[in-house]
Amino acid sequence: MTAQVLDRLGGRPLWEQLLADLRRRLDRDEFTESFPGELALVAEYGVSRHTVREAVRRLREEGLVIAGRGRTPRRAEPTAIEQQLGELYSLFTAVEATGQVQRSVVRTLDVRADGVVAARLGLEESTPLVHLERLRLADADPLAVDRVWLPAELATPLLDVDFGRTALYAEYAERCGVRVTGGSERIRAAVPDASQRRLLAIPEGVAVLAIDRLGCAGDRPVEWRQTLVRADRFSVTARFSTRDGYRVDGSG
Repeated sequence: MTAQVLDRLGGRPLWEQLLADLRRRLDRDEFTESFPGELALVAEYGVSRHTVREAVRRLREEGLVIAGRGRTPRRAEPTAIEQQLGELYSLFTAVEATGQVQRSVVRTLDVRADGVVAARLGLEESTPLVHLERLRLADADPLAVDRVWLPAELATPLLDVDFGRTALYAEYAERCGVRVTGGSERIRAAVPDASQRRLLAIPEGVAVLAIDRLGCAGDRPVEWRQTLVRADRFSVTARFSTRDGYRVDGSG
């Protein structure tokens, strides 16, 4: 991919045209090895250093590149999200704790029956369930696909919620009086299919973490969740000691 020729006779400032073209090239992952230095951009586009500096300044403000005085700009790497095992957490909170904005694109929010999920929740197979499916974003980048089932007798008030910028657990507690206090979780590596790669905007060769969660309020199951999260953006950690060690529960 090569740089576009800037229109010197048009009405748009050169720095604005340069900014747009650098954004385009960043979106196409053209600068995976390194981001061009100031003099290289001057030579490539045939513009002044002032024009280059203004465009790079805007990229820096947008968080797309990192540049400091006297240093060559480099592409900004997405902030990694790390979660400690053994703690009750929400992906919303984990993302926001890094300084990124977590928002969601709601793909499904309805009531349906699912015999397999109902059995996992200890319910009759025909029990109505509130089903929520979201594409989770960290800033503007796809991070995870999240599918949740909740007993409709508890969660029906959630059908009126806009989940674009709010956390499920907060709404579950406030609107339904249900607080998830614990549960169990199974995490495994998985290879996404083509449709999942497109949805999460990941290239071939990047794995995902598949997370199955049973959330409970006290001893009562109140949530079944399946999440696919990008393994290049999210990791889990565990603490151990010679006294207590740590336990990993195996599954067949």
